[in-house]
Formats: sequence, C-alpha cells, structure tokens
Amino acid sequence: MRYGQAPEVLRDIDLRLTPGSFHFLTGASGAGKSSLLKLIYIAAKPSGGHLRIFDHDILTTPRTELPFLRRRIGVVFQEFHLLDHLTAFDNVALPLRIVGQKLEQYQSDVIELLDWVGLGERLWAYPPTLSGGEKQRLSIARAVVTKPDILLADEPTGNVDHAMALRILRLLVELNRMGTTVVIASHDQDLVARSGMPVLHLEHGRLSTQPAAAPRQFPDDFDTFPQTGIL
Repeated sequence: MRYGQAPEVLRDIDLRLTPGSFHFLTGASGAGKSSLLKLIYIAAKPSGGHLRIFDHDILTTPRTELPFLRRRIGVVFQEFHLLDHLTAFDNVALPLRIVGQKLEQYQSDVIELLDWVGLGERLWAYPPTLSGGEKQRLSIARAVVTKPDILLADEPTGNVDHAMALRILRLLVELNRMGTTVVIASHDQDLVARSGMPVLHLEHGRLSTQPAAAPRQFPDDFDTFPQTGIL
C-alpha cells in the first residue's frame, strides 16, 4: 500500500484474521498501523495484491455493496468521528437506528452500555462538552453497540486513565468471547501484556507475528459486564 507516488507504507503483508481471533497491532509511529486498519475496514484499497473481507474481493466488489460490508465492522477512531449535533445517547444509538431498530428495542441497552463505560450521567451531553477521555469512551460504546463481526480500535485507551483502560480491555475481551474478531492498535505495552493475546508487529511496513504471552490477572472489580442484549 502506498499513498500517491510516495514509498510503500505497507509491503509484503500476508495476513489472515481467523474469525473470533483477537490481536494487538503494535509498532512505532509511522510504521503503518493506521494504514493496515484502513485496509481492513475498507476505507482504502491496496495498491497491489489482494484483499478479501467476508469472502468478498474488495478490488472487484461493486462500490454500492461496500457500505453493507462496513456495517459488519465496528471502528474506534483516534479522532473519535462523533457527530457534534447528536447527544451521547444518540451517537451510540445511531448504528442501531440505521439498521432499522426502534427506540423501544435499543433504549435500555444503550443506557446500560453508556453507564458501564462511565457516561451514565452524560447521556444527553453533546460531544463538544465532553473531555477527550469521555469522547474516547463514547466512541468505544458506539463501536461495540451493534456487536460487530470485526472490531478495530486505533489506540482506544490513549485518552483514559489506567483503571478505565483495563475496563475497556475487559469489554473488548468479552466481546471477543462472544465471537467478534478484535484488532487493537496500541502503544500500551502493559495492556498488551495483561491481555495475553497474540501480537501483530509492524516495522518499516512489514508485518511479523508474536505468540501470546501468559495474561496478567485483572482486578476483581472488572468482572461485571452489562447484562444486556449487547453482550
């Protein structure tokens, strides 16, 4: 993958994400982590080679079909990509409304999920009034609310404290146990080590794999998850 005539950002990548797998994606700034995530959520196409998502060849799939594939992928962006004119509740509920769910179908689930990520008292706040950490947690709640087939997270704990980072990791691990394939790009080596998950490492545009290490124990108070239709 390259941008314009610039040198290749990614080269010789040979990767298959097994359904239900969980990987951390590591590497120095500029190594190509965000570019690899863009390929997976079909925000970009490779400059060469092949890319298949859900058994669809992305290079030949009609453009009109791509939005339906993207709906099966949840993304936590570094820039949040929240809609400033919608409340926290409505930002999280939006993916459910797009697929046709009614308020009575999702209201309790969205409220409980927002409460679980620490935004229970900010349901009706608008993104411009939230802190960076609150926006990060709101973005995560929106990404997981549909229980996607694939969840991609680009530095999802970069704007939260350590305790909330562990809570977010537990949420993503639980989502993975329910069958969602998870890829997290992160510089947080403690989070990587604590997860015990295998690591994909990018260096100079090339990808290598590292086996899973023995996970560190989570604090006991992170064992409770929302008892909703989401998880």
